[in-house]
Amino acid sequence: MIPVGDLVIDITDLRLWIAVGLVVFAVVLIRTVGRVAKANEPLARHLADLDGAVRALNDGQNQLHGGITHVAEAQAISQARMAEAMERRLAEAGQALGDNLGKSSLRTARSLGELQQRLRVIDEAQTRIEKLSGDVLGLQDILSNKQTRGAFGEIQLREIVTSALPPDAVSFQATLSNGTRADCLIRMPYPPGPIVIDSKFPLEPYEALVRAETPSEKTAAGRQLRTALRAHIKAISEKYIIEGETSDGALMFLPSEAVYAELHANFSEIVREGFEARVWIVSPTTCMATLHTLRAVLKDTRLRAEAHAIRRELGMLNRDLERLGGRVTSLERHFSQARKDVEEIRVSADRIGRRSKRLEVVDFAEDGTRAEPTRQAGE
Repeated sequence: MIPVGDLVIDITDLRLWIAVGLVVFAVVLIRTVGRVAKANEPLARHLADLDGAVRALNDGQNQLHGGITHVAEAQAISQARMAEAMERRLAEAGQALGDNLGKSSLRTARSLGELQQRLRVIDEAQTRIEKLSGDVLGLQDILSNKQTRGAFGEIQLREIVTSALPPDAVSFQATLSNGTRADCLIRMPYPPGPIVIDSKFPLEPYEALVRAETPSEKTAAGRQLRTALRAHIKAISEKYIIEGETSDGALMFLPSEAVYAELHANFSEIVREGFEARVWIVSPTTCMATLHTLRAVLKDTRLRAEAHAIRRELGMLNRDLERLGGRVTSLERHFSQARKDVEEIRVSADRIGRRSKRLEVVDFAEDGTRAEPTRQAGE
């Protein structure tokens, strides 16, 4: 134990040592804190600076927040305007799209209508083509038979003749004095007299000539065509040229222009033989021209036939005019006499009027005698 004044300290007391330890710890702590405080002064200053920077940063953040708010407001306004402009543009675009769609629909409808019309025209053309094909097949069937082919030529001849000549100048299937029957008889005056037109259609030889490929085939087909045409020319010359009854010539009608062209191109000797036999070969075209010439001749002949009647009527008209002239002269004479009588009646009336006026102005003298009125000239 250690006596300290009145206090005795027991060095073995644990509490003493704990207290001493606490005191030492406190002293050490105070010193450490002092040292730490001294050591932390730069840190404090740095913290103060850092606090100022943080405050400045806070102020900047506040300003940035205000700017961001302003930018956000401006962006909101811009977005609103942009949205409004976008809506307006979308509305305009929608309207333009609607107009374009409407115009497109109209154009489409019009195009569909035109297409439908064209399809209708195509259908009609197809129908006509089918009908024409049927007609061609029917024509082929007609031409494949001699009898129907002859009837076809006669019908074509009838159409041409009736369209060119008056009905009273033509007879079809007329029977001649030799018992033959003519396809067409044109009643022409003498000369030249009635002209016979007979229809012939040498189709088989012509088709053989068209189908011929080798020279020998062409020669054989040409020989057949010449033989057929010579036979037709001979038959027409013998049957339809009758002296005193018909003209000295007849016409052979070929219903095909192709056969007629082939005949004049490569068979000119047949044409000359026809001229020598007084048989003139005509096609539908040349037949029409010939008939127009015959119509002019008929017209001239009829005019000449009517010339005597016209002259007789003119003579009677002249006599009527002379008689009318005599009657007009007599009537003028009567009118002259009547005019003279009227003038004399007027003179007498004038004299009577003057005398009546003189009677009205008669002046009697006082002795009862009448004074003579003064005579006027001409009384």
